[in-house]
Amino acid sequence: MEISDRQKAILCEIVEEYAETAAPVGSVTMAKLFGVSPATVRSEMARLEALGLIAQPHTSAGRVPTDAGYRYYVNSLNDEGDDEKRNDHESGLDRGMHVLEVRVSSQSRADAAIRRAVDTLVELTGNLGLATISSQLYLSGISRLFTQPEFVDIGRVRAVAKLLDNLEPWLREAAPGEALNIFIGHENPIGKNSDVSLIISRFKSPFSDRSYIGVLGPTRQNYAKVMALVGRSGKMLEAILG
Repeated sequence: MEISDRQKAILCEIVEEYAETAAPVGSVTMAKLFGVSPATVRSEMARLEALGLIAQPHTSAGRVPTDAGYRYYVNSLNDEGDDEKRNDHESGLDRGMHVLEVRVSSQSRADAAIRRAVDTLVELTGNLGLATISSQLYLSGISRLFTQPEFVDIGRVRAVAKLLDNLEPWLREAAPGEALNIFIGHENPIGKNSDVSLIISRFKSPFSDRSYIGVLGPTRQNYAKVMALVGRSGKMLEAILG
């Protein structure tokens, strides 16, 4: 998919602004940011909308990212490479990883260490945290997830519940092979209409060579921060438990 550098920059700003405010992003906001006219931004937004990367809610003149827009954004983060210093500065990972390491390393049992890591991810991301421990799925922060504005719709809540009910057997059977796996909105194997993203890291533990830790949150979230925290928490657990 070919888009110009300015269109890519506008898409990224829409993703990040929407993650922060949960409000559709208008052309006036983007025009001020990029120093161009609202008409120019509207033209660029029209191109992004034609490509299916953003959409216009019925009740707003602003735009929001689509699942495809989020996927393009996430892929662009991966294409930028693993610049840990940049991520630490922009996402506050120094503090977050220090908290994770202190809390996890203080646990003498593997199951307790994994639970503590999940609970800390909930605190740091505001999402629902999860991990596989032996043949069970540990969940934490369900109430946090459902306080997000996306889930005033009971249909989405039911879709999330269906996803959670089937997540552990799916993880066991599908065994996602990447060190960091990101499933956005309709990419989720179950609960496709739940408007959530599942971000999980595979790691080796005393329970399995394919244990998983991660978070489940709305598609509207800070992907740079959450992906880095989840990925590094998996690496940390593998190092500590190994």
